[in-house]
Amino acid sequence: MTHISSPVLLAQGETSRSLLDYIARGGPVGMVIIIISIGAIAMIVAQWLRVRREVLAPPGLAADLRKILAGGDVSAAIERCNAEERPSFLSRVMGQSLTRASRSPFGMLEIRTTVEEAGRLEVDRLYRLTDGIGLVASVAPMLGLLGTVIGMVGAFDAIMLTEGPARPDQLAGSISQALITTVLGLIVAIPCTAAYTYLRNRVDHLTTEIGETIDEMIAPLESSGAEGGAA
Repeated sequence: MTHISSPVLLAQGETSRSLLDYIARGGPVGMVIIIISIGAIAMIVAQWLRVRREVLAPPGLAADLRKILAGGDVSAAIERCNAEERPSFLSRVMGQSLTRASRSPFGMLEIRTTVEEAGRLEVDRLYRLTDGIGLVASVAPMLGLLGTVIGMVGAFDAIMLTEGPARPDQLAGSISQALITTVLGLIVAIPCTAAYTYLRNRVDHLTTEIGETIDEMIAPLESSGAEGGAA
């Protein structure tokens, strides 16, 4: 026969519990929610530090590439991108696109196509952590609902296994677990949803701005490529 444990009663005179007490009352499901919330915090901080203009497009690199490409020296621009100790969005997009265009039989006529393809790959790379945050935002409330169902099943088991009317203290533990897991799931999901939306919009905004900068950089190459093709 399944034994249903009754909740630990508050000490005499105690009128409230600490936050850790409530988290402990959430049971295994509550602990899983806490663990994924820690992972979500780590991803949010990492993505916040990563999605900044000075990180995605270092000002020094942008200035050097603009000067080099204005002179039409593609090889020097590729070397400058590869020389970055910490590859950035700008260095990867420009390095890959210039390398592919220089090896293509169409030369710089293909530069815009290679930039767009490399840019899409890098944007997808930036979205990975953000998508992880979105996953936590989706999973957390479902885990809370799972904890709620488990708690209610425990409450009904207590009623079924009790001879005669069930006492409130026999039901309170399971009902408490049901409510606490729901609360924990929502506490995790709401800020994760907000962070996901903000960071995704930030990625879109910054990559669009950097894309405009790249368009300015490759304009001289497109002009020279078009002239060479006409000749």
